[in-house]
Amino acid sequence: MKKKPIIIAGTVIVIFLAVFLWWRYYFVFGEGVKAGNLNFFVKKGYIFKTWEGRLIQDGFRTQTPGAIQSNEFEFSVRNDSIAAVLERCGGRFVELRYKEYLHPLPWRGMSNYVVTEIIEADDAERQTPGNIPLE
Repeated sequence: MKKKPIIIAGTVIVIFLAVFLWWRYYFVFGEGVKAGNLNFFVKKGYIFKTWEGRLIQDGFRTQTPGAIQSNEFEFSVRNDSIAAVLERCGGRFVELRYKEYLHPLPWRGMSNYVVTEIIEADDAERQTPGNIPLE
């Protein structure tokens, strides 16, 4: 007779713990697209080797006149085929679709942001007013 409340309390605790862990590590908080120049892309880690990268987005004006601030986006990649493409895109303009989680997991990567798709990866140097080729 006294085992029933213990079983009910144990079940409630297990369910609460499962929901908490799912929300903390597997709930997708946000999804979006970031674009910029791929600064670096490496595979690293002590036990779990994960792909980590940094995207440098175009500068934004700050409150200080004449100053430009760059914006960095650090991300992880789980898919090896996406990683193979990004390995060859260092310094190039890329547009990436990502999912944002509340907390990272060691086997998912070091970042809260996990890239799920490459939307665009320029094959040639991006044409800007400073590097338009002369004919």
